[in-house]
Amino acid sequence: MSYNIAVRALCEFTAKVGDLDLRFTPSPTALEGIVGHRTVASRRSDGYQSEVALEGLYKALKVKGRADGYDPAQNCLEEVKTYRGDLSKQPANHRQLHWAQAKIYGWLMCQKLALAQINLALVYFDIVSEKETCLVEVFSAEELGQFFEHHCALFLHWAEQEMAHREARNSAAQQLTFPHADFRPGQRHLAESVFKAVSTGRCLMAQAPTGIGKTVGTLFPMLKALAPQQLDKVFFLTAKTPGRKLALDAAQVILESAAAPPLRILEMIARDKACEHPDKACHGESCPLARGFYDRLPAARQAASELTLLNQSALRELALKHDVCPYYLSQEMARWADVVVADYNYYFDFSALLFGLAQANNWRVAVLVDEAHNLVERGRQMYSASLDQSTLNDVRKSAPEALKKSLQRVNREWNALHNLQTGTYQAYDKAPEKLLQALSACAGSIGDYLNDHPQGLDPALQNFYFEMLQFGRVAELFDEHFLFDISKRDLDRKRQLSQLCLRNVVPAGFIRPRLTAARSTVLFSATLSPRHYYADLLGTPDSTVWIDVESPFHADQLKVHIVSQISTRFVHRQSSLMPIVELIARQFSERPGNYLAFFSSFDYLQQVAQLLAQTYPQINLWSQSRGMGEGQRQAFLDQFTADSQGVGFAVLGGAFGEGIDLPGARLIGAFIATLGLAQLNPVNEQLKHRMAAIFGAGYDYTYLYPGVQKVVQATGRVIRTQQDQGVVMLIDDRFGDSKVKQLLPRWWTVSPTNVHPAQ
Repeated sequence: MSYNIAVRALCEFTAKVGDLDLRFTPSPTALEGIVGHRTVASRRSDGYQSEVALEGLYKALKVKGRADGYDPAQNCLEEVKTYRGDLSKQPANHRQLHWAQAKIYGWLMCQKLALAQINLALVYFDIVSEKETCLVEVFSAEELGQFFEHHCALFLHWAEQEMAHREARNSAAQQLTFPHADFRPGQRHLAESVFKAVSTGRCLMAQAPTGIGKTVGTLFPMLKALAPQQLDKVFFLTAKTPGRKLALDAAQVILESAAAPPLRILEMIARDKACEHPDKACHGESCPLARGFYDRLPAARQAASELTLLNQSALRELALKHDVCPYYLSQEMARWADVVVADYNYYFDFSALLFGLAQANNWRVAVLVDEAHNLVERGRQMYSASLDQSTLNDVRKSAPEALKKSLQRVNREWNALHNLQTGTYQAYDKAPEKLLQALSACAGSIGDYLNDHPQGLDPALQNFYFEMLQFGRVAELFDEHFLFDISKRDLDRKRQLSQLCLRNVVPAGFIRPRLTAARSTVLFSATLSPRHYYADLLGTPDSTVWIDVESPFHADQLKVHIVSQISTRFVHRQSSLMPIVELIARQFSERPGNYLAFFSSFDYLQQVAQLLAQTYPQINLWSQSRGMGEGQRQAFLDQFTADSQGVGFAVLGGAFGEGIDLPGARLIGAFIATLGLAQLNPVNEQLKHRMAAIFGAGYDYTYLYPGVQKVVQATGRVIRTQQDQGVVMLIDDRFGDSKVKQLLPRWWTVSPTNVHPAQ
């Protein structure tokens, strides 16, 4: 059995030493990097060879990679690195790593062509000036061979450990049995479909009702497929923190079952939540956990590899024991874990770590996308960018003198756009060319300044710098699937400020390549209807299989009433308040218990809650508020106990509309006083026009489908087990529309209300 490793991965394992140092990080975008490499290749002679595939063996280790370029006439192999800034500020350990890569490629080329010696060149290409800095050295094949063997030997012990781990993991995974006595109804169908999808290398969209155990039902078959499909990793991607916890809990259940395989399960969290020293910069002169990071990493990595569950707390404890940064230890362990539980952005974002690692290392991965209905909106956010004029004004005042000129140019171009627009909102088909040029030049200036001033920037200016980089990145990709818009707001009577937004409308073009790069991607949710809506916006391949898993619940478990006597439209809001209060009070008196009441906005919620409190003070109630932290959200949920009675007020589509589990008496009913339609505003109207132009269904794609999906998700909170009994009141006459009814779950029996609230 041989162990395959990419040249870059080998060098990153064996040749990284010293501090973690993010001060000189070549900041070109991926596209700029590709263009830079092409520019260098285009300047070479006719016989120059680009992207030369090379490989070599050392005992059980197979090392593979692509050298950037080789000039046979000069017998010169080039390793090209794009950068921006002052090359003299590059840390020595960065340069050392680049030379290590060049030397490994050099040896592989000597082997391939039977060379006695070779010229190696590190070519640093400045993407701003387009100047090359070439560092050339001559090496004999003998010394390169020794270098290659030394680094392979350093890695070999780890490789042998990894091969033993892989063999034990795969062998045990094949014997894995389902962790519960039996499958729940529908769960076996889901699990079999997932196994079939990964076996045939297809994408699967699975609409499966809440409560059937989707997490275990998707993770278990993927683990069973590890050996037969030769999978390297399984990525379990979630939209929100509760989803990560459910995935880790499911993994724990599987790990505790009989003959469980020796898996490494890693939880990845956002950098700001993992950082131990948020007041310090990521380099050895500032942060103690960055100082000597790579010298202490091997021991930390070895210790982490011996743990099964590397969740947030376990990883933090281990990292601090070894004096390394928890966040960057988790990034390292992503290379060696079998199952990685992380947010969507770790795979779908422009600079997604997991996707990048999978591509660079040719991993065979399977991807599970939990609550996949969220990927439409999250995808749009990931591939969009915005800039706010008030932020620009603030950073211009406090910016170092050396940056004021370039920031002033940005301000000048921004004002020119701002002054041309007469209304408060305007959408455009093209991105603003002159402003983009000014932003690019300004970002370059800040990048240069950062390299000259390693102590860093004022946090506000640094954030604005990152926002500019994202804006530039999105602008490079701008096409008919984007909008550029300017929104103005009054600062005072005389002045207005504006916000610029490059708004992604259809994320399919970016999501599709990520779906197809995996051996199999499974998108699952209780709400993936209608199929064509999600297929269009997520870019699922034509061969994608779509299943609608049967519900384990029966219609007599959930009484669904349409209260058509009440309209929740904005114009009828005031007249709806008392009828809704009467409806809630009547239902509560008939069947006391815990209920959730969902509304379209905080204002509407507060008006009904206040009126209920005044009219029926004996009913206990509690309300969601704007900007609740995790602790406050938990306190809201803790009010729902098996013995309590009351009504929790929440906003539809917010933190309590999905992903929460309140089984049995903890929740016996829900009132949904909204169709869930997105707010009628200029942005959504532009979205509607664009959806109509692309798909021919502007209103449905912008308002109806996302709205009803939120309603179905919210009602899914009521019935969680096969023993639960509950009631749902859908409050609005529009719920009676046949088009809306078709989007509701098949297992529901919807009846017109037999409740007659006081008008």
